[in-house]
Amino acid sequence: MTGSLLEIRDLKTYFPYVENTFFRRARGHVKAVDGVTIDIAKGEILGLVGESGCGKSTLARTVIGLEKKTAGSIKLEGRELGALSGRDLRHLRPKFQMIFQDPYSSLNPRMTVFDALSEPLRYHGLVKKVDLVETVSSLMDEVGLMPRHMKKYPHEFSGGQLQRIAIARVLALQPKFIVADEPVSALDVSIQSQILNLLRELTGKHHLTVLFISHDLSVIRHIADRTAVMYLGKIVESGGSNQVFSETKHPYTQALLSAIPLPDPDREKNRKRILMTGDPPSALNPPSGCRFHPRCRYAESRCAEIEPKLEPKSPGHLAACLFSDRVSAV
Repeated sequence: MTGSLLEIRDLKTYFPYVENTFFRRARGHVKAVDGVTIDIAKGEILGLVGESGCGKSTLARTVIGLEKKTAGSIKLEGRELGALSGRDLRHLRPKFQMIFQDPYSSLNPRMTVFDALSEPLRYHGLVKKVDLVETVSSLMDEVGLMPRHMKKYPHEFSGGQLQRIAIARVLALQPKFIVADEPVSALDVSIQSQILNLLRELTGKHHLTVLFISHDLSVIRHIADRTAVMYLGKIVESGGSNQVFSETKHPYTQALLSAIPLPDPDREKNRKRILMTGDPPSALNPPSGCRFHPRCRYAESRCAEIEPKLEPKSPGHLAACLFSDRVSAV
């Protein structure tokens, strides 16, 4: 892993909050992503984790261009994506792709597998018409599917097979960067590990860079080289996956880790759970100071006044907490 393929600086994505009034005027903004700064190195899998509603998917959709950023910078190989014209963006589009959460809705039910996989190739003029069948066969074989099934429709496949088709469609354009937005959460547990192992294998084979999003820390631990933890629109901790899981420096990460079941029944029985009190605050009106302080077991009065910066706690390990020295791994 050398150099940064993707550079995100102070990224913000706000959505207007409109009450049900006659004039439909915005009464405020939902701060879904609120000042995220992070780099992803070439060839790296960065795991982004956090509870539902923290802004993970909005961040992913903003990076890939499906949501419009409010402020900040997104650079792919040094090129500012927001400054590109329509033509330039179209030429760059094959280089960054997205695997969606639900394979059933991400594939057109009226298109065969052959049509779904050949469409991006034809649109971008990457393969001659006479070579389409051979290319599609190769893509299907690479993700573990029988090429003879390319004339079938999505409803004839299982969920795991559909996600393999979605991965093959992404690979068709030979991208450099992939966003995987909870790609295994809709699958049976028995299938999840197969898809994760496939993604890890393809990442190494094609030298891909991946932003892998999940709410499941055990999945992130299995696949990610580095991990970033997100809470209410902000990154609160990031570092190598081993660092984040074994040398935790933020109380939110600590609470998430305590919810992972242990395989040892004796350890699981004797372990003390770290429970967060209350519900997550609203992104429409986030708390002052540290956004986690209303639910934090270590919070003091100054936590409501000072917003902690995401700063190094050890080499390569960052956290946004005034009392990170009190936090320990679970």
